[in-house]
Amino acid sequence: MNVSQDLSILHLILNASAVVQAVMLLLAGVSFMSWYYIFRKWFTVKDARAQTEQFERDFWSGGDLNSLYQSAINDRHSTGSMERIFEAGFREFTKLRSQKNLDPKDVIDGSRRAMRATYQREMDSIDSHLAFLASVGSVSPYVGLFGTVWGIMHSFRGLSNVGQATLAAVAPGIAEALVATAIGLFAAIPAVVAYNRFAHEIDRLSSRFESFMEEFSNILQRQMR
Repeated sequence: MNVSQDLSILHLILNASAVVQAVMLLLAGVSFMSWYYIFRKWFTVKDARAQTEQFERDFWSGGDLNSLYQSAINDRHSTGSMERIFEAGFREFTKLRSQKNLDPKDVIDGSRRAMRATYQREMDSIDSHLAFLASVGSVSPYVGLFGTVWGIMHSFRGLSNVGQATLAAVAPGIAEALVATAIGLFAAIPAVVAYNRFAHEIDRLSSRFESFMEEFSNILQRQMR
């Protein structure tokens, strides 16, 4: 068998030691899950941004708040995060406002608490699986490095049974070990890039939600006068 055949990627993986193969299999599985969550998170963030922009247009177009509230209730399963925040705040505002002898400040504070609770739930949903991408990006290179170190140790132990150590004898074992590092980097790099991108987009959405809650609270406060 010639050197090019010995050093082909498939041959190196199939002939690696059991520990290195286990590391490669683990990294391959992690990489698959990472790409799954990357695509899933991409659609989630894209939909959240589109729904937020649509609701902002509807809200600031000067429409009636009661009509927006009824629309949010009727289309609850297809509403976006900002619309659900609005729904929670306006529902609490309407309920507290109907109570007698309740200070206007308490009505606004209750509405803000309702919006804040919904905001936290929405952000938890949008943030889901982001920590997994961060973990893959930070841990995968070290897992691959462990496989590389183990493979090189295994290769050098095999040299003790060889009368004369040559590059041809050492190269396949070292190459097998380095494949583990390559797979680790293949898993880590997309996860890091995706995490940074999604974290930035989610921070922007969070800022928009918080700004909306403040602006909506001011609108409700004016209605109490």
